[in-house]
Amino acid sequence: MASPVLLHAIAAAVGVTLAAPAAASVIVIGSNAARMCYEAADSSLYPTPEIVGRCDEALQDGSLDMHDIAATHVNRGILRLRRGQIDRAIADFDRAMQIDPDQPEAYLNKGAALLRQGGEDATAARLFTIAIEHNTLRPAIAHFGRAVANEGLGNVRAAYDDYRTASELDPRWQLPRAELQRFRIVSR
Repeated sequence: MASPVLLHAIAAAVGVTLAAPAAASVIVIGSNAARMCYEAADSSLYPTPEIVGRCDEALQDGSLDMHDIAATHVNRGILRLRRGQIDRAIADFDRAMQIDPDQPEAYLNKGAALLRQGGEDATAARLFTIAIEHNTLRPAIAHFGRAVANEGLGNVRAAYDDYRTASELDPRWQLPRAELQRFRIVSR
């Protein structure tokens, strides 16, 4: 399992702390409530029960197409994850994947939720890989999350490679570079 420091780092990276932006919210074209749900998931503000309720309203409305339903599940899952409701967030990400198996942000955010929950490093690594393969909007976060999971599994070389890739994908993001400083390269 990943160390508590690394779990905190991935939590901050994917938006489960109060000050962090959303991991990868999904734009919704549909109803007003769905749009408000998206905007809340895309912001760094701590979500109130009322804003999560807007997501519920959007899903009960009946006017959303399948893409927007999947997207709203992802967005509500992000909000629930920020509120510490990990099991409920995972259920939202799972529902989004059932509706749209190609929705990369559902995989990305479920991987983050599993890391936060602990004990699921192998599954989290696989989910981050799927998010990358499906062209997530936040590939640096997906590589960082997979690095944390691989490090927890003892796959040090794979972790290093993903930290490096995350750093290359988002050169302004300090966290991957900080993690790389812990590694020492030895030529054989």
